Amino acid sequence: MRVAVIGGGPGGLYAAALLKRLDPTREITVWERNAPDDTFGFGVVLSDETLGGIEHADPAVYAALRAEFVRWDDIDIVHRGVRHTSGGHGFAALGRRRLLEILHERCRSLGVDLRFRTPAPAPRRLAETHDLVIAADGVHSGTREAFRDVFRPRLETHRCRYIWLAADFALDAFRFEIAETEHGVVQLHGYPYAADASTVIVEMREEVWRAAGFAELGEQQSADRCAKIFADALGGRPLLSNKSAWTRFRTVVNERWSHGNVVLLGDAAHTAHFSIGSGTKLAVEDALALAAGLTEHADTAKALAAYEEERRPVVASTQRAARASLEWFEDLGLYLDQPARQFAFNLLTRSRRVTHDNLRLRDARFTADVERGFGCPPGTPPMFTPFRLRGLTLANRVVVSPMDMYSAEEGVPGDLHLVHLGARALGGAGLVMTEMVCVSPEGRITPGCAGLYTDRQADSWRRITDFVHTGAPGAAVGVQLGHSGRKGSTRVMWEGMDEPLPEGNWPLVAASPIPYRPGSQTPQEVTTSQLTSIRHQFVEAARRAVLGGFDLLELHCAHGYLLSGFLSPLTNRRTDQYGGSLENRLRFPLEVFDAVRAVWPDDRPMTVRLSATDWAEGGTTGDDAVEFARAFAAHGADAIDVSTGQVVAGERPAYGRSYQTPYADRIRNETGVPVIAVGAISSWDDVNSLLLAGRTDLCALARPHLYDPHWTLHAAAEQGYAGPGAEWPAPYRAGSRPPQTGRTDPPRPRLPAGG
Repeated sequence: MRVAVIGGGPGGLYAAALLKRLDPTREITVWERNAPDDTFGFGVVLSDETLGGIEHADPAVYAALRAEFVRWDDIDIVHRGVRHTSGGHGFAALGRRRLLEILHERCRSLGVDLRFRTPAPAPRRLAETHDLVIAADGVHSGTREAFRDVFRPRLETHRCRYIWLAADFALDAFRFEIAETEHGVVQLHGYPYAADASTVIVEMREEVWRAAGFAELGEQQSADRCAKIFADALGGRPLLSNKSAWTRFRTVVNERWSHGNVVLLGDAAHTAHFSIGSGTKLAVEDALALAAGLTEHADTAKALAAYEEERRPVVASTQRAARASLEWFEDLGLYLDQPARQFAFNLLTRSRRVTHDNLRLRDARFTADVERGFGCPPGTPPMFTPFRLRGLTLANRVVVSPMDMYSAEEGVPGDLHLVHLGARALGGAGLVMTEMVCVSPEGRITPGCAGLYTDRQADSWRRITDFVHTGAPGAAVGVQLGHSGRKGSTRVMWEGMDEPLPEGNWPLVAASPIPYRPGSQTPQEVTTSQLTSIRHQFVEAARRAVLGGFDLLELHCAHGYLLSGFLSPLTNRRTDQYGGSLENRLRFPLEVFDAVRAVWPDDRPMTVRLSATDWAEGGTTGDDAVEFARAFAAHGADAIDVSTGQVVAGERPAYGRSYQTPYADRIRNETGVPVIAVGAISSWDDVNSLLLAGRTDLCALARPHLYDPHWTLHAAAEQGYAGPGAEWPAPYRAGSRPPQTGRTDPPRPRLPAGG
């Protein structure tokens, strides 16, 4: 088997060494256009997981690496002159040049042909003359570009400039330091990689970089300026450069990783921001998986498919974490006024891979200090601290998110609603929200949607709220009012979500006459007189909500329904005072809010649910969402419930764990308005982490509460908490501990072995 490797970085070299060791008959050639001692950057960090894979696959390489590693456990965060240290993290690093030397030596000892200062032949030619072509040619991969129509790469350049530098001494921890200069925020990422050397990365937003004059400075001048900014961290020492240049990080995603006998590896296939130390790690792990695939499958095509199947979900998860980390540093200015310990916790948990529970295991003292600063009573997890909105004090920070049941008859909630909401209130959530309750028959989404446009409906809701208030200690119940707009007159979800009714349709109105998707009913553009009528419908529904006994009212301005349709430029193309500018698009939703607030009791809170992005070009952006939130808060909204999307059918959401929470985070920390975070928050650990980091005030969960109505009480039991934030109803107290199960422990060997 003839193998061509394009690129002599760690990934390409390690792949070559592994493949040659596993089958010495393979003829393997590595082309590297640079000299063997040329390298960019300074130190490389590898995880214990990656090292374990190396140890198993090639003990010789592992032994050589182990002899070189610098290890440390601490992370230092320095912000406004205060340093906080968190321990128990476990890092291992070595110089990039030394890593390459080890891999060069290993390749030569195995008989790999290393060709330095030699550009590789064209990828198409190599594919014709070799059985396998491994493209490890980096973020600017020529191979990827040569087969662009097949790999279909998506490249995204981000908002910060950064430069790789070094210091001639070893930092005693992984150090993050924040400098607030006259031009803006500058951050340092530093870590030791040898007994006498550290990597130092300096990063800042593009506008800060330009304002500070770095665009006009040369390599050494930039290093000198950075050393001056971080003189305290460096002890007055200089910073060293090595072909160091300011650049902006580029995220690389490919729809495919292989084409025929050509396969992408490392940065050619994918990139993940350096702030989670992942580039070399991912490339080495790619090499391990590729070698395994070729060992387990004689057919090259099957081997490459197995490699991609194994690695793609791992890489996608890493890229989500890396994006969260990258964006946290891009938006660092939002958090500068946080208390120092909370700021440190926020930084440590920025990628969502390190969590509250995980950090408590690593460094219990540090985490306990952060909890005290948050206001947690002793032994109380953050999620079980109370939260006040106007005259309503919630016993804990858990919200049962609105979930349509599509089970009402003529808008009247029935036994299923009583059981659904009542069970989740009994399950310990601080606030239980109804589904979107429609303000008129023509404002329903489906024939099964609940309403508040008749007194009978209000009476039925009162039955439910009375049960919650008497049967579930400490639980509050909120109503979400809305109008379907152009997304109405459709089937219930399990019969075809957003599909028009086969018969019995009713006419729709919307901000503009644009159907939700092909085949959907085209709505009428709502007239000024109809707006007055709809506003009155909201007011009458709010009056009935008072009679219905609700503790909180939420105005639904998200997910493409009527009020949301006014906010988004993709669905509002009006030319009157309700269309065009952001201010005009806000006009009618604010008019409805004001009218409802006027009849809703002063001591009861009102919230607003927003779609903070349409996930579509030309739609609502994060900047718009901040302005929407400011406007509603100025009109008296007590909190913003921050969701995303479902506004246009062609959206492309970036799904993933807690994927919507950054939008809530930004609104909270940019405007100071309390927020409710939603979106794939799946564990009590996520809830604690988001709260403690100051990214949200409340967390709304939907699917976890469908899976387990007693999710909140079980979260308390799993954390060993029994207090006022999670009271078990008296009839359920016997179930407050997990039931006993049979023991199957094997006998423990205690006697010495026989001679």
